[in-house]
Amino acid sequence: MSDLPQDLDSFLAAAGWGDAEIAPLPGDASFRRYFRVTKGGAAAMLMHAPPPHEDPRPFIAVARWLAEHGLRAPAILSAEPAAGWVLLEDFGNSRFREHVDAHPDNERPLYEGAVDALVALHRLGPGPFPVYDLAEYSREAGLFTEWFCPDRGLAVDARDWRAAWDVVLAPVLTRQAPGVVVLKDYHAENIMLPPDGTQGLIDFQDALVGHPAYDLVSLLQDARRDVLPILERAMLDRYIAAAAPGPEFEADYAVLGAQRNAKIVGVFTRLARRDGKPRYLGLIPRVWALLERDLAHPALRPVAAWFADNIPASVRANLGSTAA
Repeated sequence: MSDLPQDLDSFLAAAGWGDAEIAPLPGDASFRRYFRVTKGGAAAMLMHAPPPHEDPRPFIAVARWLAEHGLRAPAILSAEPAAGWVLLEDFGNSRFREHVDAHPDNERPLYEGAVDALVALHRLGPGPFPVYDLAEYSREAGLFTEWFCPDRGLAVDARDWRAAWDVVLAPVLTRQAPGVVVLKDYHAENIMLPPDGTQGLIDFQDALVGHPAYDLVSLLQDARRDVLPILERAMLDRYIAAAAPGPEFEADYAVLGAQRNAKIVGVFTRLARRDGKPRYLGLIPRVWALLERDLAHPALRPVAAWFADNIPASVRANLGSTAA
C-alpha cells in the first residue's frame, strides 16, 4: 500500500508483526487512520494518530487506566507515540450500532449492558484526567454560534449565548464534583461486541473528569441513530435505580443534553463546511430535535430564551433542509 507512512514496516517489525498483512478500515471524523493487521491466524488493530494533528498518548493512558480498573478497553500491544503508532487488541467486526440494527430484539439488553458499564465506571470516581470545567463546556457550546449560525446566515448575540450557558451550567458544575470519568463519545458506534460477549470501549482519548449524566446523554441521545423515547426513559430509570445520583440528576441530564447537542450541531456544520464532509449535515435534524426537546426543561430557561430571541421559528421548523 503505497500511501502508508514509511515507518510503518519498522514499527510492526519491532512489535513482532513484521510481514503482516495490512487492510485499511473506514475512518472517522478525525485525522486518525485504522488498519487491521493479520499474521499467522492472529489479528490486531493498528491506529495511526500522527502529530501534530493527533496525539495518541491520551488514548494510551485512558486505555490502560480503564483496563486496570476492570473496564473492557483494548489492550495496548505496542506503541510508538512520537510517530503516532498504536497496536491494539482486535475486538473484531461486530459493532453495537450495526448489530442492533440487524437484530432489533437485542436492542434493550445491549443498552442495559451499556448503562451498567457506566454505573461500574462511575463507581470508580474521578480518574487522573483533566477536569471538564466551565471553560470547556462554554468552548464546546460556542461551536454552535461559531459554525452553525453563520452557515445559516444568522446574526446572533454570541455574548448572551455564553452568558446563558454560564447561568445554566453553574448548578450542574456544583453537583458534578468530585466527578467521574467521562469518555466523551460513548454511543452505539463506539461500542464493539467482541467474541467473548463483552462490550468493548473505543474512541475515549478525550476522557475528562466530569458529570455522570454526560456519557448517559451521549448514549441515549445518539446523534447517529434513533433511540426511542420509551427506551431512553427505561435506561435513564435503570441508571438512576443503580447509581442513586440525586434529585437534580434529570435536570442535569437535560442541561448536558442541550450542551452536547448544540456542540454537535456546530461540529457537524464545521465538518461539512471546513473539512468537506457534507454527509454530516444529514445528521443535524436528529440532533436538533433532541436539542429542542432538552430546551423544554425548566433548567434551560435562559438558553431557551436565547433561542427564542436569536433563532427564527422558520429555521427551527425547517432543519430537515441541508442544502448549501
